[in-house]
Amino acid sequence: MPELRPGMFTAAFSRLSAEGVVRGRIALEPLALAIEKQAKINASVGAHKRGTPTPASPGTGPAVISGTLRRSITHSPSVQVGTGWETRVGTGAGIVPPYGRTPASRYGLALETGLRNGAVYPFLGPAFTFAVRFAAPAIYRAAYGDGWKRVI
Repeated sequence: MPELRPGMFTAAFSRLSAEGVVRGRIALEPLALAIEKQAKINASVGAHKRGTPTPASPGTGPAVISGTLRRSITHSPSVQVGTGWETRVGTGAGIVPPYGRTPASRYGLALETGLRNGAVYPFLGPAFTFAVRFAAPAIYRAAYGDGWKRVI
């Protein structure tokens, strides 16, 4: 190992930080897609016609009536925030069901949509938990590799 001179640790950790920022963005997109995919699955607990009883149980995601809610689930582009990256997964704005009720972006607010289980967006939290527990390890291995390159 070479002799440690003043500034070597600072330079090494600066390179390590820059590499982490680049790889963080690489990992964020597939993670957002995994959360989005699972949220769409969770927002599809059976199906029924408008005005008929829902087959969905309390605490689970809603049953499909028109599919508008499921189609509205999306994620935003990744943006740099401070030293990291951010994306948001949720319902897109402006998508209204064909029967003219509340837009999908307002879904989950029980008083406005008639959601009877009281949960706000009951399909997003479990989707996040699933993606972080099961999809994230493989996504992180792909983005970061099994070991970081040497920076010194």
